[in-house]
Amino acid sequence: MRWSTYFIPTLREEPSDAEVISHKLLLRAGLVRQLGAGIYTYLPLAQRSVLKISEIIRQEMNAIGGQEFFFPALHPAEIWQESGRWDVMGQNMFRLKDRKGGDYCLGMTHEECFTDIARNHLRSYKQLPQVWYQIQTKFRDEPRPKSGLLRVRQFTMKDAYTFDIDQAGLDKAFDDQRAAYCKVYSRCGLDFVIVEADSGSMGGSASNEFMVYTDAGEDLVASCPKCRYAANTEKAQSRIPAIDDGEVAGAAEKFPTPGVRTIEDLVNFDGGAAANKQIKTLVYVSLAQKGHDIKTTPFLALLRGDHQVNDAKLSNAIAKIVNVDGWEQTAVRPAHPEEIFDLMGAHAGSLGAVGVTKLPIIADEALRGRQNMTTGANEDDHHLRNVGVERDIKVGAWADLRTVVEGEGCPKCDGALRVAKALEVGHIFKLGTKYSVSMGASVLNAEGKEVPIVMGSYGIGVERVLAAAIELHYDDAGIIFPITIAPFQIVVTPLNVKDAEVKATGDHIYDELNKAGVEVLYDDRDERAGVKLNDADLVGFPFQIRIGPKKLKEGKVEFYDRATKTSEDVAADHVVAIASQRIQQALQVLNDVK
Repeated sequence: MRWSTYFIPTLREEPSDAEVISHKLLLRAGLVRQLGAGIYTYLPLAQRSVLKISEIIRQEMNAIGGQEFFFPALHPAEIWQESGRWDVMGQNMFRLKDRKGGDYCLGMTHEECFTDIARNHLRSYKQLPQVWYQIQTKFRDEPRPKSGLLRVRQFTMKDAYTFDIDQAGLDKAFDDQRAAYCKVYSRCGLDFVIVEADSGSMGGSASNEFMVYTDAGEDLVASCPKCRYAANTEKAQSRIPAIDDGEVAGAAEKFPTPGVRTIEDLVNFDGGAAANKQIKTLVYVSLAQKGHDIKTTPFLALLRGDHQVNDAKLSNAIAKIVNVDGWEQTAVRPAHPEEIFDLMGAHAGSLGAVGVTKLPIIADEALRGRQNMTTGANEDDHHLRNVGVERDIKVGAWADLRTVVEGEGCPKCDGALRVAKALEVGHIFKLGTKYSVSMGASVLNAEGKEVPIVMGSYGIGVERVLAAAIELHYDDAGIIFPITIAPFQIVVTPLNVKDAEVKATGDHIYDELNKAGVEVLYDDRDERAGVKLNDADLVGFPFQIRIGPKKLKEGKVEFYDRATKTSEDVAADHVVAIASQRIQQALQVLNDVK
């Protein structure tokens, strides 16, 4: 390919509306352009990288027995209604009607579609296991699209699904997928961590996220550098020091606290209490569905005053209580102010659980056994002191409800946790029988009994891999592409195309690299040397061959390694062989993963 005819609209200035590094460089290097909010066009360079990432994914999926499908992006509503997710997905789903008034959606994911094929064509355990996947466009009506390719409304995902006869089969499939994912990300040049994660609307018994630490990340990950424990803060646990409450005081005592509305207010109030001696009382409402029936259930959630509730943990804890007798929780939300007053007889800031018997109460484990605590009295401008959590409060369930913070003890060893932003590049789930039961996908086992198929679901965001690679590999000059996903492996740059000898040498090297099977871009533009070198650095080609008249008189050209920022003068006659060797070595480093 020749730069003069290839479409690479680089930008000199940094885009004013770009926030994260990958977004800035994707625009500046001429890889993408925005069509609308969260909607991007992949220009030729980006498309080459996306196709390379997809091929790496395809190779690793095929290596574990994957069979590639391609499903429609347009889905009839009925199939999502069968699984119960038509309502669960809410406004995140793009919905539309056809000319006959039928309801449709644009697929966010394809569990329902794959399950439909399985229920219609899998009949016996002898047909299992199956490993199916696709690389397909997905749609999500993201409320706040931003950060370039990191939060978009249209994206490419590899989604895979496994079908097994039992839990043991699922466990093996899950492990196979996890190992394949490790190879994919390593081959793409990503430094990643596997974390325990919440399954969210996907459901299932277990899930792992693959995360890349970067300030552009939208999730917080807690990890221990000592034992390699890692978990999304929606699942992460930690060790915290025990607190000595002293001798047990008398009965709970009400006292006036005019103007006290927050934990901090009570800390500073004369006769108040330290934050770790307070009980924070929060009111939430669970929404659940059974068939066409919907019910709402208010709950109290109790935490230590200096701890923050984790919404995902709380939702999961409430679901364990709500999901009985065919009911399935669809959402959890904070109670509205008017609901709080109707339920508690007081406003937020004066709430407590002492004496409450009509509402289910879930308490964080950090409150277990605590004495001499202070909490709201359910009377505006009043609190209670000398509260014993288990003596004075009817706790219905204990759970880990709090969000871990930096420096707390690792739950697996004596190390301390690091909590930092990370970007999700993949997520794998043990779905179990959630979809096979709701959609009637079953087979006959070895005893001739009909049993639901045990499923797993596994996703990789293709563009997120590209963006994550840029977030990890860049400098002040631009992108530094890992060679496996670089649009081109090398660029040949004659510094002065008007010099006949320089141009002839460039033409020859370009032709020979093409014959050697090297992915080469030839910068044949009649531009200043500085412009050409800056563009090559900006786009981030792994290697460059720079041809200048002064060195060429000595029979030499410059071979430049973008990652190490090192250059060497080599004989022009040998540069093709040297470039081919260096490219193969670089490819081997990333591709030869265990």
